[in-house]
Amino acid sequence: MKKIQFFLLLCMTVGLSAFGHQTFTAEEARRMFDEKYQMVFGDEGCTLHYAVNIIGIYKTEGTIWFKQGKSKFIDEKYIAWNEGDVYTRVDRSKRKVDVFTMTDESRDKYASKFSFEPDNYIYSAKEDNGQYVITLKAKKGVKGIKEGKCYINKATGYPESLRIKVFIFSTTIKITNFRAGDISDDTFVFPEQLYADYTRIDHRDK
Repeated sequence: MKKIQFFLLLCMTVGLSAFGHQTFTAEEARRMFDEKYQMVFGDEGCTLHYAVNIIGIYKTEGTIWFKQGKSKFIDEKYIAWNEGDVYTRVDRSKRKVDVFTMTDESRDKYASKFSFEPDNYIYSAKEDNGQYVITLKAKKGVKGIKEGKCYINKATGYPESLRIKVFIFSTTIKITNFRAGDISDDTFVFPEQLYADYTRIDHRDK
């Protein structure tokens, strides 16, 4: 799955408790979102453990890292590195390496379903039962994610879950082990020597 798009909503919300308000205007909610965007995908990056279950469609859990537009994830079947322009996915059970450009949506059949652009949403935020909640609602005609609700622990400022709606179905992503900063650049470099004996398919040659 295109992890950057899929988890974009939840990761922007770290540290929301610093604002100290109970309700927020649309402008305040958007400003908070933008600040957390830079926190997650900026110079320091972040990592977290996720668990998601879209009943009948997709179920997985794993660990993901983000930094400066790059990412890496590990789940029960795959390991994938987004190095900015190149996306490399390892299927451990099949001992296979697939290489794509980042603009090639064929690398993941779910990628287009979870497309996300911040300017395509209307923002609001509130405090509810010890959590901060940021709600994003898609503007008319926007494809991909239609609505997102980010739930943040008020005491720690860390994300606890994300509720997203795509077309007619919704799902909740559970978040644990969140850590911001101190992410090495080496995390996002595909270690080619470790998979030298795997079958390699370079889809960029098509």
